[in-house]
Amino acid sequence: MTWETIIGLEIHAQLSTESKIFCGCATRFGDEPNANTCPTCLGLPGALPVLNRRAVELGARAALALGLHINHRSIFARKNYFYPDLPKGYQISQYDQPFSADGELEIMTAERDEAGHPVEWRPKKIRITRLHLEEDAGKNVHEGLPDVDRYSYIDLNRAGVPLAEIVTEPDFRSSWEAYDYVNHVRRALQWVGASEADMEKGNLRCEANVSVRRVGDDKFGTKVELKNLNSVRFMQRAIEFEVARHIQVLESGGRIAQETRLWDDRALETRVMRSKEEAHDYRYFPEPDLQPLIVSEEFVEEVRRALPELPEQRRKRFSEQYGLSYADASQLVSDRSLADYYEEAAEVSGNPRATANWIRSELLRELEAKGVSAADSPLPAKELAALVKLIDEGKISGKQGKDVLIEMFKSRRPAQAIIEEQGLVQVSDTGEIDALIDSVIAANPDALASYRAGKEALFGFFVGQVIKASKGKANPKIVNERLRAKLQD
Repeated sequence: MTWETIIGLEIHAQLSTESKIFCGCATRFGDEPNANTCPTCLGLPGALPVLNRRAVELGARAALALGLHINHRSIFARKNYFYPDLPKGYQISQYDQPFSADGELEIMTAERDEAGHPVEWRPKKIRITRLHLEEDAGKNVHEGLPDVDRYSYIDLNRAGVPLAEIVTEPDFRSSWEAYDYVNHVRRALQWVGASEADMEKGNLRCEANVSVRRVGDDKFGTKVELKNLNSVRFMQRAIEFEVARHIQVLESGGRIAQETRLWDDRALETRVMRSKEEAHDYRYFPEPDLQPLIVSEEFVEEVRRALPELPEQRRKRFSEQYGLSYADASQLVSDRSLADYYEEAAEVSGNPRATANWIRSELLRELEAKGVSAADSPLPAKELAALVKLIDEGKISGKQGKDVLIEMFKSRRPAQAIIEEQGLVQVSDTGEIDALIDSVIAANPDALASYRAGKEALFGFFVGQVIKASKGKANPKIVNERLRAKLQD
């Protein structure tokens, strides 16, 4: 390990407003190209921007959820550059006086083994330099339309959509740390309702600044910016590729060029996009058509009070209050609606750990197959809790419970109704079970003799025969207890 990896991240998250940041055009995804545009977001002469208050509120939610300090005064600036998808020729963003700054976020991270499984989770603190507000550019379309080999098409529906840009210090030392951080931020933004953070829809995009240096060196190496990272997994792979490329170039005596590179997920490699700009290349200056953004301490406190319990806080509470492992609690707080669902079901069932197991192993499989979240589950939390209680009470077996859950999910009917209709009530009456055991023992004298001679593995044979004789209805726990006593007679 003679080389050390240095990574900084920039996340652009679309804020969940219904209209754009400086005009009243809709932010809906999937509308006809260029349908949601007006003179303001098209940058036509004489059109003036008006700041969307809702974007400020959601930006504040995001900043507080990530541990940032909200500045009471911030300035919008013009960031000048020309791309075909930026009609004005400049982007309204923030530069030297951002909306929020100086945050520190603790995440849980782990390296992965060859199969991609976490090796050992550990906490790591990441410094967040700033979260500032800005507008998005449009989108160039290069496929799926006629003559794309000759023309570029431009969809400006996204131009003017509100973004929160979240910039970190270069605190990451591996691609997996970056991976875990982005997932942490995505969950936090979704949790507080600041952003859908859906990378497939383009409302969360990530850029990584990557460099390497010799272990022990204080000076950073030349960094390369990675763009076109439209999934967290692609980002992790792109960083791994780029780190290996840097080391190979430097060890062969070459030099790293400061540039922006794109990730090609088909070729599984990065390629040059353009040379990297510096801040002075953008010629930032204050936006003359917008006043400074002033937010009061009362506004900040109002937003803070409206925040829900944050996911990391809830994970710790689930572990302490319900005795869940880190992995179980982490999965249950991966989505706010799932955490809410679990907590309601756990309170009703009275068995938090069993409830967690049923949700993680059975319910999530059904939800994923149907493509819905816990918020839209056809199986209500209180009905899942009722199923867990029936199993705890010995009314049905765990194996039967799996079949009942599937039927509950399909039919939206309660467990008790399905159990009665299908005649699944588990036999727990000791007299009835004793009779079954006696008949099985009587029918298998050779196996009985072998068992009593020391062949204890035959115990499982006898259990299976009793369960079979009961047509699967005998309570396995009682069968085991009564059978062991009778076999020793």
